[in-house]
Amino acid sequence: MTFVEVGVKLLVTGGAGYIGSVVTALLLDAGHDVTVLDDLSTGHQEAVPSGAAFVRGRVHEAIGDVLTPDFDGVLHFAAFIAAGESVQKPEKYWDNNAVGTLKVLDAMRAAGVRRLVFSSTANVYGDPDEVPIPETAAVRPPNPYATSKLAADHALTGEAIGHGLSAVSLRYFNVAGALRREDGSMIGERHDPETHLIPIALQVAAGRREKLQIFGDDYDTPDGTNIRDYIHVADLGAAHLLALGTMDGPGHRIYNLGSGTGFSNRQVADVVHEVTGHPIPVEMAPRRPGDPAQLVASSDKAKRELGWRPQHVELATMVRDAWDFLRR
Repeated sequence: MTFVEVGVKLLVTGGAGYIGSVVTALLLDAGHDVTVLDDLSTGHQEAVPSGAAFVRGRVHEAIGDVLTPDFDGVLHFAAFIAAGESVQKPEKYWDNNAVGTLKVLDAMRAAGVRRLVFSSTANVYGDPDEVPIPETAAVRPPNPYATSKLAADHALTGEAIGHGLSAVSLRYFNVAGALRREDGSMIGERHDPETHLIPIALQVAAGRREKLQIFGDDYDTPDGTNIRDYIHVADLGAAHLLALGTMDGPGHRIYNLGSGTGFSNRQVADVVHEVTGHPIPVEMAPRRPGDPAQLVASSDKAKRELGWRPQHVELATMVRDAWDFLRR
């Protein structure tokens, strides 16, 4: 009997956010007992699926009271994610993302909870030497956001060696789409302010914005715009449950998660136009500091070791699900 096959008690930090709420829903559907800890600085309480216990609080102050020895594991999503903002406010990202993770590890050590799934990022690779990017690629974090996530990864490695933690870091590429639940409800992306390309383009289609800004058209790519790998949030969520099922002993493992296919920013705008039927006016803007030209994942390790098989790899499917969620 593996860890994930039984109803276990789990803490999800940042579970009122986009990815955290989707994973919470999947955990509940799998029969687990879930508590969400979120300060709602970027999340939404109504996004927390019914059936989960909710505690409002910041990880730094609250996790020591929430995480008790009867918990079986933690899934840590509580982080700020705007790479551009991190260049302007690095201290905000070091405190929330790096120090916050240390607080999680302190609380886990005190409670004797030894299983952790960590929300990391593919942004740690910066401009890669090879594409698709394997987990063995050199890390060159291009901004404080990525650097804070990489620092947390290093902390997990040390905790595994020094204190027997069983940890998995999942390095996401660009997440998109929405989770369709059996009851007909959907859980999707609604950051405020929104910084991600697909939801911004959909807001243009919905008449909430006048135009889509694309930052840079002079990259070394076929059409000059950034190329990114997009992964459906439902497939991403499934990987977290698979990771929980492999935690049989101490150690820290890292997996890249993506579709393995890259789409340029111009291509994304075209797909949004095709799916919605609405024009997407585009305005070219200067490059943003720290934006790599191309990020595409090699997810072979996750497929081999976790048995992960993404089911929604078409970009149009991700856009369509996100569009349906936005219109609701």
